[in-house]
Amino acid sequence: MELELRHLRLILAIADAGSVTKAAAALGVAQPALTTQLRRVERLLGGPLFVRGNRGVVPTELGDLLLARARLLLPAVSGLHDEAGVLLTAGDGGRFRVGATNGPIVAGLVQRLADAYPGRPVSVHATWSENEIVRLVQSGRLDYALIGACATGHPGDLDWRVVSVDPVWVLLDARHPLAGREEVTLSDLSAERWVSAPGDGCFNECFAAACARAGFTPHFPYEMDAGAVFDLVTSGRAVALCQATVRDVPGAVAVPLRDSPLSWRHLIGWDPSSPAAAHAPDVLARAAASYRDIVTRRPRYARWLAAHPAFGVP
Repeated sequence: MELELRHLRLILAIADAGSVTKAAAALGVAQPALTTQLRRVERLLGGPLFVRGNRGVVPTELGDLLLARARLLLPAVSGLHDEAGVLLTAGDGGRFRVGATNGPIVAGLVQRLADAYPGRPVSVHATWSENEIVRLVQSGRLDYALIGACATGHPGDLDWRVVSVDPVWVLLDARHPLAGREEVTLSDLSAERWVSAPGDGCFNECFAAACARAGFTPHFPYEMDAGAVFDLVTSGRAVALCQATVRDVPGAVAVPLRDSPLSWRHLIGWDPSSPAAAHAPDVLARAAASYRDIVTRRPRYARWLAAHPAFGVP
């Protein structure tokens, strides 16, 4: 993992609020998720950034160094975004600026928009942070947010629509004893080591709650990029939760979880007061078409969806 701008923003938020709990409320994220992010940054830099004092958390010497750099870098990057936005919008006929977290829909959506609007450039801002994308849409630097979420709420004050709802499956090494089953339960996997991709949503908390309902506490998951997740699974050293639309990976098998204890919503959002709102219904329809196209290339999932009509495109 490398230090990113979103990490600097959360460290600033904690320092300004004087507490992780208050910072989480200000950022609109769950406190455990923010604590997890803080621990990642501390592991990356090699030491604690805050210590607890009588009036809340206080930066350490390392924390002061990071905060000093963050207070210089973040305004500079913000100014760069503003100036670039003015430059790119000056005199053009409009374009589609999409912010996307890791998900299967974005590539097909970009292609469909480019085909339908040949005179309008399509750009993608990809990041693991849904909060970063929401902020960029709210500030007018992006037009649409294409993100994933497991809970029922919506991040940020945008107009949100559900593109699709998928069950969460489990990705196993093809040699795993459970890989040949039609479905497994979470409790079948209680002794496994888990691995997941990074993110700042509530998925890890939802996963831990589902495991608790199944009667066990999971081993704390590794967090790695998607390529490393696949490598760790196919080496037999871990299992991973995955979207049911996951691409075929040599040496790995995606298996449904019985009764679908976890689900994943693909959401698209926009600022209702922005010019992007006029094209939002068409963008939503093309995102849904991209999803349907993916399903046609996943015959096992297509059969599963046929038997479970509560999932898929609403």
